[in-house]
Amino acid sequence: MNKTKEIFIVGFALFSMFFGAGNLILPPFLGVQSGESWHLVALGFFVTAVIIPIFGIIAHARLQGTMFDFGKKVSPTFSATYCFIVYAISITLPAPRTASVTHEMAIAPFFGTSSLLTSTIYFVLVFVFVMNRSKILNLIGKFLTPLIIIILLAVIFIGITSNPEAINPSTFKTPFVSGLLEGYQTFDAIGAVVIGGVLVISMNFKKETSFEVKKELISKAGIVAGIGLLIIYTGLIYSGVLFSNSFAKNATRTEILTSLSTQTLGNIGTTFLSVLVALACFTTGVGIVTGTSDYFKGLFNNSQKAYTITAIIGCVLGVLIGQFDVHYIIVIALPALMFIYPITIILILLNVLPEKVASPTVFKAVVGITFLFSIPDFLKFIINPERLTRIQSYIPLSEFSLGWVLPAILIFIVVNVYKNFRTKTA
Repeated sequence: MNKTKEIFIVGFALFSMFFGAGNLILPPFLGVQSGESWHLVALGFFVTAVIIPIFGIIAHARLQGTMFDFGKKVSPTFSATYCFIVYAISITLPAPRTASVTHEMAIAPFFGTSSLLTSTIYFVLVFVFVMNRSKILNLIGKFLTPLIIIILLAVIFIGITSNPEAINPSTFKTPFVSGLLEGYQTFDAIGAVVIGGVLVISMNFKKETSFEVKKELISKAGIVAGIGLLIIYTGLIYSGVLFSNSFAKNATRTEILTSLSTQTLGNIGTTFLSVLVALACFTTGVGIVTGTSDYFKGLFNNSQKAYTITAIIGCVLGVLIGQFDVHYIIVIALPALMFIYPITIILILLNVLPEKVASPTVFKAVVGITFLFSIPDFLKFIINPERLTRIQSYIPLSEFSLGWVLPAILIFIVVNVYKNFRTKTA
């Protein structure tokens, strides 16, 4: 196969893996809230929802292993614990959110049934597909993503060519940071660590394909996927800005996306989008539960029993958590994201850097300091934040939930300088 063609095929496959329906509801909401500061909000969002995830794919291209390889330079125990936490978060937050988005966008507008009934039926079907690994999902995926992209591009094109009466002022005190933290909610950095490993293992490479060729293919495919995400996110954010006056004051993320599609494509377009979003949610939900079940199956010597039990637990959690509205799930996700995202970002960046500046010692020091200084950031979502005010006053950027950034950079520099000094004096 032509190399360029293969790069684009893999790139579109990666885009499809990243492009969960939950991601659709975040950018328009940001646009509505950001007003004239939308470009700063978008820039922050791109850092955590596009750039870091693509770096994650590039890191996988260099490692060409599994998610376990991301943290093994810290220690095998740390890496195993990290993998467990990531998969635990995946089946308790983004997987149930797919059912919640499905209910709010595809069921609630047309039927009067309860969200509990939706999440129950939804995850019963998820369980059936996970246990049978039906090829139907692959067939849906081939047509689903292009259809959603076409509809979204239509929404974006009509939206950005409209003439808004006025643009609402920004509600964000720190637009860049607000966009950056909202990007956490895409789970794309975590997704990159998870699906990148799956990609390396499952891609049908020819046996004679060299390590360097694989590295180039995966890296360039990641860039293609990143460009696609960048275009869609930019268009949806800007469309939210332009239509900001047309939404209810307290409109939810799903209500904003639904209203935006109605105003640009009409009721038929909205109905079509709702169905496609529901299918996109379903494939994402199946993918998360399947991936988590695969991990625990491997953990217990390829035990099918472990696979089945994990799938059952994942689906039960999906029913229980998926009945809540999307906004509630986003709120309860914040502590978990503030805990795992900084560590994930650091692991991705360190695995992208040359080995001479990212030794096991550097990994241990930087990951350790990142964890330590991110503690106040996630604790303030669990306990009264006023109790942490004094501590945060001593940590630069902690007021923006980024207290780990400068200490991580500083310890990275210090360890490398000390290492070079010892090498020269030895």
